[in-house]
Amino acid sequence: MKTSTEIGSAAKIIGEEKAVEYVAKAGFDAWDFSMFAMCRYDYKNRVLLENNHPLASNNYLAFARRLKQIGNDNGIACNQSHAPFPAYCPEIRSYFKRAIECTAEAGGQICIIHPDNNKSAQENAEMYHELLPFAKECGVKIAAENMWNWDGEKDQSSFAACSTAESFTQHLDAVDDGCFVACLDIGHAEMRGSGSGAAAMITALGDRLQALHIHDNDRWHDSHQIPFSMSIDFGEVVAALKKINYQGYLTLEADRYLDAFSADNIFDGIKNLAAADKRLADMF
Repeated sequence: MKTSTEIGSAAKIIGEEKAVEYVAKAGFDAWDFSMFAMCRYDYKNRVLLENNHPLASNNYLAFARRLKQIGNDNGIACNQSHAPFPAYCPEIRSYFKRAIECTAEAGGQICIIHPDNNKSAQENAEMYHELLPFAKECGVKIAAENMWNWDGEKDQSSFAACSTAESFTQHLDAVDDGCFVACLDIGHAEMRGSGSGAAAMITALGDRLQALHIHDNDRWHDSHQIPFSMSIDFGEVVAALKKINYQGYLTLEADRYLDAFSADNIFDGIKNLAAADKRLADMF
């Protein structure tokens, strides 16, 4: 079972190029191409902000090729990517094809594109149907992810697109294409109030589950912490993955864990993440 982790959190501190290098040297088998820097979004005013990141420039494919080469030079591959969000923003949706292109250029197999939290399976299927022909041309699969909303009165998460096993399978059935698969966010599935629980969702998704976002939380908030540090039962998660004969990577998205590190010691944090992911792989 191969290990991987997102590079977005490390990239905020040391840049994407060094992040790929450190992920390789820490012992991961692959890297997850976080593309959030492609768009800077003002949630309050719901507009895109000016952005000078290479992924937002005309040289975005050259940047993706550069990251792939760094990975190759260090014996590591890109296994998947994460497109920018939120999907309800038309300007950000206009970047989804760019994200798919960058995925292919970096060597990734799957591009995770969030559904619109508050749209039905049929409504979200329209967006995915628009993107799938282009994704197929690029040799990339698209994966939806289980989302969540927040109920302030109940102080807990609430239903959103793909948050339950029923909703997720409805989304997959509505698109009904072998190049449209599931990425299960383990932490989201375990949040009180919205998810069906990671093990139940894994079982329901079966062989359509081809990507993961793994992190730990208190089974209440979306903490995105290193596995085995909080309350999720990873023994139960791994058992469910084994039961469906999961064939994908064990990809971490414990991005908040690295918030406590600086450029001087971030490699130690990445090594800790690699050790936690190796523990999961050994359990599998």
